[in-house]
Amino acid sequence: MASKTDLVIVESPSKAKTIGKYLGPGYEVKASMGHVRDLPKSKIGVDIEGGFVPNYQPIKGKEDVISDLKKAAKKSGKVYLATDPDREGEAISWHLKELLDIPDDKTYRVTFNEITKNVVNQSIAAPRAIDQNLVNAQQARRILDRIVGYQLSPLLWRKIRRGLSAGRVQSVATRLVVEREEEIRAFQPQEYWTIEADLSRVAPNAGAFKAQFHGRDKKMDLTSEAEADAVIAAVEQGSFSVSKVKRQEKNRTPAPPFTTSTLQQEASRKLNMTPARTMSIAQQLYEGVDISGEGTVGLITYMRTDSLRLSEEALAAAKGFIEQRYGKEYYPPQTRRFKTRGNAQDAHEAIRPSDVNLVPDEIKKDLTSEQYKLYKLIWSRFLSCQMANAVYDSLSIEVENSGYTFRASHSSLKFSGFTAVYEEGKDEEDEERQSPLPDLKEGEPLEGRGLKKDQHFTQPPARYSEASLIRALEEKGIGRPSTYAPTISTILNREYVVKEGKALRPTPLGEVVTGLMKDKFQDIVDPTFTAQMEARLDQVEEGSTDWKKVLSEFYGSFDAELKKAEQELDGERIKVPDEVSEEICPQCGRNLVVKSGRFGRFLACPGWPECDFTMPLVVEMPGKCPKCGGRLLKRTGKSKKTGKQYTYYCCERLTNKDEANKCDFMTWDVPVKDNCPVCGQTMFKKAGRGAKKPFCINEACSNFTPEEKRGGWQKKPAAQSGEAGEDAPAEEKTAKKTAAKKATTTKKTAAKKTTAAKKTTAKKTTTAKKATTAKKSTTAKKTAAAKKTTAAKKTTQE
Repeated sequence: MASKTDLVIVESPSKAKTIGKYLGPGYEVKASMGHVRDLPKSKIGVDIEGGFVPNYQPIKGKEDVISDLKKAAKKSGKVYLATDPDREGEAISWHLKELLDIPDDKTYRVTFNEITKNVVNQSIAAPRAIDQNLVNAQQARRILDRIVGYQLSPLLWRKIRRGLSAGRVQSVATRLVVEREEEIRAFQPQEYWTIEADLSRVAPNAGAFKAQFHGRDKKMDLTSEAEADAVIAAVEQGSFSVSKVKRQEKNRTPAPPFTTSTLQQEASRKLNMTPARTMSIAQQLYEGVDISGEGTVGLITYMRTDSLRLSEEALAAAKGFIEQRYGKEYYPPQTRRFKTRGNAQDAHEAIRPSDVNLVPDEIKKDLTSEQYKLYKLIWSRFLSCQMANAVYDSLSIEVENSGYTFRASHSSLKFSGFTAVYEEGKDEEDEERQSPLPDLKEGEPLEGRGLKKDQHFTQPPARYSEASLIRALEEKGIGRPSTYAPTISTILNREYVVKEGKALRPTPLGEVVTGLMKDKFQDIVDPTFTAQMEARLDQVEEGSTDWKKVLSEFYGSFDAELKKAEQELDGERIKVPDEVSEEICPQCGRNLVVKSGRFGRFLACPGWPECDFTMPLVVEMPGKCPKCGGRLLKRTGKSKKTGKQYTYYCCERLTNKDEANKCDFMTWDVPVKDNCPVCGQTMFKKAGRGAKKPFCINEACSNFTPEEKRGGWQKKPAAQSGEAGEDAPAEEKTAKKTAAKKATTTKKTAAKKTTAAKKTTAKKTTTAKKATTAKKSTTAKKTAAAKKTTAAKKTTQE
């Protein structure tokens, strides 16, 4: 070890704490707190004419951090730059070297795919030089985004509204959301009909089942009621018989381990976490958590990756764990290795637990609720991807009548395999599962117990959710693992897109900006062009393309488009249409419109300044009011006692001034799109994160779920809480209030008496202490005087 202490620079204090424990006393570990220098905020900061030379400046507010790092680097032996293992991390290391003026012979670059003691020590033992190709790829992206943002955004300010922004990835993401909304508006629903046959075996007490109409030799679509009636008329004249029975085993393979994109998607589906929150919690798990008996441990590998590769050590550990915990039959005949898609960087492993033996439930007490949920998701997905297939017994039956075919199928789990640990979530719910089918044989006659026809209409494509938008960006090659979360946060913060439940809907502002961009800057919002630019940046990283050449090629066409747009839009200002709501102004009768203010979006009367009515934004929920059939709305309020905001759901007629048309329905539970299969009323679920089971609130329905069985937070009964319920008679409420007041008065009187008694006792004690002290003092004086007298007598005698 060098005589001087070696310096290790990481990005965050928590990471510094973890690595410091692993390395020991020979090393000093400090945090840079992220980037230490960047392009200035006040100007573009790039000399375009001089060959795209960036003017990097120390970041304001980091003077103390930079000064401390300079001093530590100067007195240290070696300087290990241990920032994150990606382009951004490589660039931070380069900026640190340049800004701190660290000599080449003292600079050592190390990366940690996982923060465990072995990996940290192995990495420190095998450092490398800073990869300038990675740095240049990051510089190219940063300058590219700065040019677009600082030259295009002012145009949007002048022509539409101040405070807007444009960017290569965010503009494409907004375009995808806008075009999906245009598809929904242009969608023309098509009518179709289904027929369900209720069948049973001819033998008494035999099993009954339902079969769906399929067609003749091939699938038939029934597009009108007349076509459905024609099929029913023919079937009613004929008889049913089993034409085909097919039994087989079906295997389901597990999903691959997580990449950044799939982790964000699954956390959104299963945990209701935003992509930004997911990455924040994942960063905590990567950097290290204090585990009882283990110390500080990095629980997962690096979370910004698009690779599906897993290390041989991880695969061996998973095999041993599965065979020991679940049995050898739960491990597949061959180790699973997943192929990474073609345009992935494959710089790191897939996201996995650093140590599969750290079982989530065993370390739950050391984690926050969010850390536990996300770690369990990552741990379960990794373990399941190395487990055996799930095996199902599948049975499908074809029934024939008058030349028409009806089909029924059912599958039952034969061997759980990987599903014992994990099942992948889906953006859309599966259709209702079939009930078990009786053991039928081909040619067996069946008894028809009834035919049911239903009218349906095709549905428009669903709006993007955060999860499905990330998947679309990844599939189109737009952005990289580090960009998905900030891109979605940006388009939401700029109010180009709003979130309604889980769905993303474009605002009129988002549509206007996208329209202008498509008209004047086709390349910027073209998904293909953006994907090609990502590929060019990958070439810079590989060292096969010069980064300034990429910038030069882009800027030539961009500058021409910008000048042309300035000329065509000279003197023009584009108006953003108001987003008109269905809410009516109670003062003047106009439809309220959506406005934006310091505290977000709200409803306001378009008649301002003559009419100044405003109210919180109303969000329409699925379903109908169970009392009057009106719309259900999501509203917010603020507690007068605590000042905290709360959310509730109510009928649109709750605030009606006309008592005859008023409805008092209000609930804290969330309306869902599903209707009760028994009574047909809207179902509800408990509010809060995570999956919640819908329930029926209709007390007259056989499917009604009592309050105590609905899960989630439960309101205490009035008898337990000591408060009268809202529906209690007025006399009872008054009596309870009087009793409570008397009890309070009695408590206060008793408290006063106690205080007075304590004061009297204290006074007496003080007096007694003073008397005792005085008595002791007098006795002492007498004793001293007597001693002096005796001594004087002895002296005289002598």
